[in-house]
Amino acid sequence: MGIHAAYRATGATLPYGDLLAAHGVAMEGYFWRVTDPATGRVVIALIGVNRDSEGAHWSTLGLAGHPGGFLAVDAHPEGFADPGRLTVSAGGAFVADERRVRVDLGPRAKLELTIADAQPWPRRRLGGSSGFQAVPGLNQYWHPWLLGGRATGRATLGDEVWDFADAEVYGEKNWGREGFPDSWWWGQAQGFGDGACVAFAGGEVTAGPLRTEVTALVVRLPDGELVRLGNPVTSPVRAQVTDHDWVMRGRGGGWKVEVHGHAPLSDAHVLPVPLPSERRNIPGAIEHLGATMTVTVRRGSRVVWRGSSTSAALEHGGLERAAAELRRRGVPHDEASGPHDVTG
Repeated sequence: MGIHAAYRATGATLPYGDLLAAHGVAMEGYFWRVTDPATGRVVIALIGVNRDSEGAHWSTLGLAGHPGGFLAVDAHPEGFADPGRLTVSAGGAFVADERRVRVDLGPRAKLELTIADAQPWPRRRLGGSSGFQAVPGLNQYWHPWLLGGRATGRATLGDEVWDFADAEVYGEKNWGREGFPDSWWWGQAQGFGDGACVAFAGGEVTAGPLRTEVTALVVRLPDGELVRLGNPVTSPVRAQVTDHDWVMRGRGGGWKVEVHGHAPLSDAHVLPVPLPSERRNIPGAIEHLGATMTVTVRRGSRVVWRGSSTSAALEHGGLERAAAELRRRGVPHDEASGPHDVTG
């Protein structure tokens, strides 16, 4: 293994490096979200390509939709993420690249998606994790690589079949060492009516003795301009998260951004997260697919954009929190974390 490959295998990426290709860490996660403002429908598809303690790969797969509460998950015995480009697969159950996503988790859980007029992350030097992307050995890195585009396709979710054309689409990648942080928060929204896209991700970042809490906040404005806040010193973002509310306030470089998200806990999905070395998924994230989000962006004292969406995603992650929510609902832990769990 060359020096550069060994460096990437720590999870780190040099400035101007390829953030989407596989790094060679224990978990390479890819996530797509389709928002159809015409119908109010939302579909998400996710794959985490994981490496177990013997060095073999397997995958965490998921497909979910709103409204209706449909969720299908799978712990698949195969997994591949290309070290040269964004190409990821799990046998015939999940195949995706920058322009298409195909999911087949059985006759009641399918997705065919193509993406046109993609609006990729516009800054080549650094991605969503900013300077943290160059630090080796972090527990998590994050990059929202697709901030818009036109999504066309069909989703089979239980007894329903949804067709969508020219819907809005978002894509991100997260990767790192064994599994996920002990606690994290995340959100994403489109459906503002003007092409804007908002995403944030936060939690405890660790690497050896380094331990700090960071939230990154990204807004792609309707005119295409990107606002990215979250550097702890120059553009900090303060996060306040409860079971029902997500509030982000950030400032830097003359920008001020405020995000207010709300969703009742009873409406959430409980999504799986992998334990890569153990080849199994466990409940780890409480996620809403049809939440409300209001965003205000200021430049100095002037409001340059304000938008509201009722098709937002909001997530609060943590193994203890997810397990507690399952107990509250009376769902057996083993049932929720099994290799095939389909509801709808």
